[in-house]
Amino acid sequence: MDFVELPVNQKAATWNRTIEERLNRLVRARDRWRARLGLGGRAADYDDVHYECEGGARDDLRRKHYDKSLRLLWKAEAAAPWSSFRDLAAGERAVADMAEQSLSPAEREVRARITSAEFRAELDRHYTPRQKQALVNILSAIGHGEAYAWLVSASNLRDVQSSGAKAAVTMQVLEEAKHFVVLRELIGAFAVPVPRQSAWEYLLLEGVLKARGLEKFYGMNVLVETIALSIFGALAHLPGLELLRLFHLDEARHTALPQNYFKEFPMTRRQRTGRRARARRLRMALPTLPLILLLEEDLAVLGIDAFEFAGSVLRKVVHLSDRAGFELPAPPEVMLGRFNALFNLYCRLTRPGHQARDFMAAETSRDEVVARVEHDAFGGRAPTRAAAAAGGPPAAPSPAAAAGDDAAAVGRG
Repeated sequence: MDFVELPVNQKAATWNRTIEERLNRLVRARDRWRARLGLGGRAADYDDVHYECEGGARDDLRRKHYDKSLRLLWKAEAAAPWSSFRDLAAGERAVADMAEQSLSPAEREVRARITSAEFRAELDRHYTPRQKQALVNILSAIGHGEAYAWLVSASNLRDVQSSGAKAAVTMQVLEEAKHFVVLRELIGAFAVPVPRQSAWEYLLLEGVLKARGLEKFYGMNVLVETIALSIFGALAHLPGLELLRLFHLDEARHTALPQNYFKEFPMTRRQRTGRRARARRLRMALPTLPLILLLEEDLAVLGIDAFEFAGSVLRKVVHLSDRAGFELPAPPEVMLGRFNALFNLYCRLTRPGHQARDFMAAETSRDEVVARVEHDAFGGRAPTRAAAAAGGPPAAPSPAAAAGDDAAAVGRG
């Protein structure tokens, strides 16, 4: 392209460059000193010299979380056609329309039924009022948690280093926002009162949000996300709640983020093993136990033993803590043994004829798709159709299952 070059006063241009260079040195030096004195320096942890966030590119983190999350990104309009969400792009809508045209008259009738207000009528057919209230009480407990997960993951953007890690956390922010708004609509479809946060939820979630630095990774990605994953796993096989498989798949990826991050940016010995750090983690987790006791009655209505559920949660939390390097006040087997003894003591006092058992070996996830994801994330029994059928009907194929190797690898990140 031919441009008509305009004349420039070279002396003025040189002066402008010189003024900028001197001001740049002055401003940067001021902010470095303010940071050293604890007075606050540069707000952005951004390395403009190398065109990266501080910590470098770390594209492996980006590929494991940001890129994978985009590949597995699900749309509420397709997964929950009964909802008010309209988030399909034009191309996705065209594919959906073509797929709908290929349906038989009977299949088209079923789809029309679930995309209308009859979804709520279907919930009424499957569940008694007490069962609906139990489901809402349990789902809302993690629904409130999704609001905090949204806030905590957003605040973690300032705590992680490297462009790759910030991209990974950014995707979690987007997914937590989607979880909150979609789960809120799903809960609303039950048309029963939604309870406020219990005191135990409040203490747990406020403690996570107020945690310093990367301790939020423990509180949110290890502790709260594991509770969410376990709730979704325990309920995903139920009629009308198949959507929870997609929530569960996202949560499994979120629980892998601390381990993958600390491979790139290892914690210091003090951060991993310090007495105060270990005590803080235990204190952060303690409200979980009375919270599960509070939900015992609702879980029982749905045929779920609260202590089997709690044992499954704690086993996964301890496993993830150990894997990421978040040491607890005692070794994993000791921690689980102490909690198991406490559970059995409570059951002896409240359940006539109780026989001691290993609650830490229990598993309350019954859906086949969920079991396959958890097997790769946490190990343990291999999922089978027979095992899935024992807790409910075999799981239908889902977008998560269709993701193939990506779904199988979520736990490994």
